[in-house]
Amino acid sequence: MDGKSSSNTVGKPIRCRAAIVRKPGEPLVIEEVIVAPPNPREVRIKIICTSLCHSDVTFWKLKHPPAIFPRILGHEAVGVVESVGEGVHEVVEGDTVIPIFLPDCGECTDCLSKKSNLCTKLPFSVSPWMDRDGTSRFTDINGETLYHFLFVSSFSEYTVVDIAHVTKIDPATPANRACLLSCGVSTGVGAAWKTANVETGTTVAIFGLGAIGLAVAEGARLCGAKRIIGVDVNQDKFEIGKKFGVTDFVNSRNCGDKTVSQVIIEMTGGGADYCFECVGLTSLVHEAYASCRKGWGKAVVLGVDQPGAMLTFSSFEVLHSGKSLMGSLFGGLKPKTDIPILIKRYMAKELQLDEFVTHEVDFEDINKAFDLLIGGKSLRCVIWMNK
Repeated sequence: MDGKSSSNTVGKPIRCRAAIVRKPGEPLVIEEVIVAPPNPREVRIKIICTSLCHSDVTFWKLKHPPAIFPRILGHEAVGVVESVGEGVHEVVEGDTVIPIFLPDCGECTDCLSKKSNLCTKLPFSVSPWMDRDGTSRFTDINGETLYHFLFVSSFSEYTVVDIAHVTKIDPATPANRACLLSCGVSTGVGAAWKTANVETGTTVAIFGLGAIGLAVAEGARLCGAKRIIGVDVNQDKFEIGKKFGVTDFVNSRNCGDKTVSQVIIEMTGGGADYCFECVGLTSLVHEAYASCRKGWGKAVVLGVDQPGAMLTFSSFEVLHSGKSLMGSLFGGLKPKTDIPILIKRYMAKELQLDEFVTHEVDFEDINKAFDLLIGGKSLRCVIWMNK
């Protein structure tokens, strides 16, 4: 695809189409919008394709803050740089890029450390604005402000993203695969690879085999895990999971009078080395922690629960079990350095991405993508902006 921008748009507003959510839970409406030029340290991107993530659905339905409307959702995408703002040297017009919700400023203590991917300079939040100045780059044709989503807003033919959220990639990467690395697949693979540092020959248990859980399985497989136990209420997930290395399956509805953790402890002779919670339920976090082997077991939380949800552990259990409990935002990955590594592994046919894409639709059919995901019929649906 020719990524070069048309010089007559640089520095000027662009009129294009975007899918807007105006009221919670109502179908998205494709309207003409105006996208402002990028400010300093910002990039305007022509979106090639985007995919739908559960977080988009969550905020589409949400009726209370941090919900805000009208909003342009979407945060898994790939595109081409149309123009850059003042002070941007990392990318140029025509570069292929992935916008990512997690910032990587490259300057703060955390971004310069190998120990964290949580930027201090531009702390992650569910903000309706651009990072640095708290304003929007979108208006509708009546001049009404349209709010951003996770600093990306990819359900628009053009979007403006801060350079801290932009990762340059190899333009040879298929767009309908590269977009998956903006969020879900990277989060799961990274949780096994970076956060847990799963070792060869170990045992892993994954609670919830949606796209994130399957990506954890893929990451654990790449790390050489010997046994990968999937836990889900849907028996069909076992067959799907086998594609990504799942070796065993526990249907949490068929455990009789035992808890899931008791079943896993029996299966593994004392508990799994690594447990991943990929649903977003405090009860499952407790089960994942309980399913970990004493002394060195690690429980990793990826699922997003309701704001204010609390975990409760006894001090005795924490002291005597010697286990770890940790969170994993974006899988512990540093976007600008780790995403190119994942792309190389995909291009080398090591990392599986193709198997995550179950559907592809045109932009006009974006609401169908929502229906498929909500109905449990798709892992990832790719939405082409202009096929």
